[in-house]
Amino acid sequence: MTGNLSRPIAEIARALESGKLKARALAEEAIANHARVGGKLMAYSQWAPDHALKCADAADAAFAAHARAGSLQGIPTSIKDLFAHSDFPTFAGSPKRLPAKFEVDGPVVASLRRQLGVVTGKTHMVEFAFGGTGHNAHYGDPRNPWDEKAHRSPGGSSSGAGVSLCEGSAMLAFGTDTAASVRLPAAMTGNAGLKLTRGRWSTDGIVPLSFTFDTPGLLARRMEDAAFGFAALDPHLGDAFAFLAKSADLAPSDLRIGLADDWFWDGCENGIAEIVKSAIDELARAGARIVPTALPEAQIAFGVFGEGGVSGIELRAFLDRELPDWIATIDPVNAPPVKAAGSIGAPEYINRLMRLAAAAQAAVQRFDHVDVIATPTVMLTPDIMTEEQTPEKFWMRNRGIVHNLVPGNFLGLCAATLPIGLDKLGMPVGLQLIAKGGADEKLVAVACAVERALGAGPERIGTAPMCR
Repeated sequence: MTGNLSRPIAEIARALESGKLKARALAEEAIANHARVGGKLMAYSQWAPDHALKCADAADAAFAAHARAGSLQGIPTSIKDLFAHSDFPTFAGSPKRLPAKFEVDGPVVASLRRQLGVVTGKTHMVEFAFGGTGHNAHYGDPRNPWDEKAHRSPGGSSSGAGVSLCEGSAMLAFGTDTAASVRLPAAMTGNAGLKLTRGRWSTDGIVPLSFTFDTPGLLARRMEDAAFGFAALDPHLGDAFAFLAKSADLAPSDLRIGLADDWFWDGCENGIAEIVKSAIDELARAGARIVPTALPEAQIAFGVFGEGGVSGIELRAFLDRELPDWIATIDPVNAPPVKAAGSIGAPEYINRLMRLAAAAQAAVQRFDHVDVIATPTVMLTPDIMTEEQTPEKFWMRNRGIVHNLVPGNFLGLCAATLPIGLDKLGMPVGLQLIAKGGADEKLVAVACAVERALGAGPERIGTAPMCR
């Protein structure tokens, strides 16, 4: 991908503000990029070029009047279809439109709209965000653009988000992360992803999967872009340019990076472990201090996940209370766990929450001497989606791809992923950086410093073959 949408968001924002670039021209470029490859990749469940042009014209009118509504004014952005937006219906990956109460803007979308961001449409997702491969029996599965021959997983549940970035129809993508769903599709499609500490951003106006773990997040082509979006949308920050300038002061020699224990590495496929370790070695040569750091609580968290976690229980409770008619049509691969969740009693549910709370409290001390803990983001190469998806096969693969990601949610941590290479099959590999809960600004600054040392994704790994 070339053109304006391949440039850093901060650079584009400055060009828009100065009048050197028009938001409408940027939106037209996004529309042309989607037209070139969009039909093959299925990024969007609701592609909205007319809406995007309307948003762009509003942004241009404000610029012409010397009115700056916010840092994201005129920036093309895609939205996962469980974020309410009053100009769009909400389906949350289900076959039926949700009631009107799920189409009222929440704080995150409202902030984007106040800033006159350009919304290009709603992206495909796993039904009710329950699953990580990107599979959706109702609409089909978005395609990972890094494999021209086979239809491979783009990751989920924000399955269309990363694809929208690859095809060049958006510069920023809204997703949610309950056990993996921002970092997983970001890593699998060669993008950066940011999972914030739960509670940092409001989940109002977002269809819930798990009220215990749901977290809004961002995907972008480079970590600098994710940082820009984070600062622009964060209620505690607001000035994206100032945040980037402050973050730029952090040098590799200032970084203390924990090297995760073997649990995060054993079982990596197709050279993934070697690629991630090589990137960490690069950071060491650049001056970063690398400290072996165990996180044994991750195994406790994943053990609870393997027992069924809490998300399925909370999804079932939400459906029973708000959308009982949707249970009968739920995706066949999700039907067994959703049905089983209805028979799990309160004592077991509370027991799981208490075990996770104790593990989360113990995990905090692991960050006493490091800024972040580094791991491979995903241990496995994206699988081929055209193969049979029985519930048993689906959930076995799902457990494998979220292995390194679940602990970030279940232990109350924040985390980011950066693209740092291609595996032996030519599929993207991500480096995950995990920080303690509440250290979101520090995490983003460290991730940007790491990106400056290693090179941003578009320069380091190139562009997906199907989007060139």
